[in-house]
Amino acid sequence: MRPTPSFPAELIAVAQPSLDAGASGGEPALHALIERLHDDVLLPERATPGSAGCDLRAYLKGRSVRCSDGVQQRERTATEDAGEWGLMLDAGEMALVPLGFRTRLPLGIEAQVRPRSGQAFKHALTIPNAPGTVDADYAEEWMVIVRNDAPAARRITHGERIAQVVFARHAALELREGMVQRSTERAGGFGSTGTT
Repeated sequence: MRPTPSFPAELIAVAQPSLDAGASGGEPALHALIERLHDDVLLPERATPGSAGCDLRAYLKGRSVRCSDGVQQRERTATEDAGEWGLMLDAGEMALVPLGFRTRLPLGIEAQVRPRSGQAFKHALTIPNAPGTVDADYAEEWMVIVRNDAPAARRITHGERIAQVVFARHAALELREGMVQRSTERAGGFGSTGTT
């Protein structure tokens, strides 16, 4: 039997208007579809009701993981030690860590994958492409690029909270070619408003 999903209630179902959206005149509630790829996957969850992000956990049990030192890529299989699955990362090495689920987000919503401050400060586990974006039409397994910025090797364990995700609206603008006129006094390029 699957564990009860802990993903936030507002992001469990397929995108659809809420039952009272028409009556209240407000915007329809947004929802997302999430699918476990393994029965024991721990879905994203907020640590507190006021948390903006949902914690993301590594799913390493019996998995093969792509690793990179920035020059060469290789596959590495997670190993079991004293009943705990994990993956060793050398100093400076990166891994594409699987999370064991996939989603379908509503159009106009992106998922921003960000570092967890505790992991970055205490363990030097960073996300080099932060914030990473998961698009609404991406329907494959979620993965997170992590890098071991510590001076020594580090083991990432199965179920460890390695990142967080924040959901955000975005605008898809149509780009039209034309002349750009100055509309303010600002000029001078990057950093033109001063150095302090």
